[in-house]
Amino acid sequence: MFKLDGKKVLITGACGGIGSAMTKAFHDSGATVLLTGTNKERLEEIQNELGDTRTHAFTADLSNPSETKQIIDKAVKQLGQLDILICNAGVTKDTLSIRMTEEDFDWVTNINLKSTFILNRDAIKHMMRNKAGRIINIASIVAFTGNPGQANYCASKAGVVGMSKALAKEIASRGITINCIAPGFIETAMTAKLTDEQKDQMKAFIPSKRLGAPLDVAYAALYLASNEAQYVTGSTLHVNGGMFMN
Repeated sequence: MFKLDGKKVLITGACGGIGSAMTKAFHDSGATVLLTGTNKERLEEIQNELGDTRTHAFTADLSNPSETKQIIDKAVKQLGQLDILICNAGVTKDTLSIRMTEEDFDWVTNINLKSTFILNRDAIKHMMRNKAGRIINIASIVAFTGNPGQANYCASKAGVVGMSKALAKEIASRGITINCIAPGFIETAMTAKLTDEQKDQMKAFIPSKRLGAPLDVAYAALYLASNEAQYVTGSTLHVNGGMFMN
């Protein structure tokens, strides 16, 4: 597996299934990890599971722009430097577009897209001084396929992909790469609420005939964060079992 000894990593949305899997994978690869999320108890639980000085955490609410703007500086102060940023936090508020309020649209896009821009921008400023860095933004399969009832979520994740390409072009000459991962249907707390029948219906559209595991996404992130991926930037790595091929 890719080695990240000595690297300092900030992971947002670390409380969920994908976030916690990435945290453990990066920690196992030798990195020092800093977790953020809104669930203090879950952050502490993950810290206790890993149980050493290479794990740090603080709560952060990405719905609050003023709080979001403090995250990178706070991370650099706590870690000493920032080598890798993973923007994994995201929310949904699903309903058909004819029922969707502007407030519903703004809430999802502000957290999923605007906060990702703020974190990317502020991380780039720090990474430019070191002439090195990796930024990984978590998008979604629906950014490419669309999904009924998720106009706000699809727009936010498609925006993340387009924004990442623009930023990648701006700073590629500085030794900084920016890429996206677009997960398909992954086994998380959200999919655990589905019935077996609903899961079977989902699997019918997946050539691999199974839902993905959080570690499938985590391993993709490890690659993009590694030295081996130094010539990969502005790309989206699809992790969906063949459900969408690009």
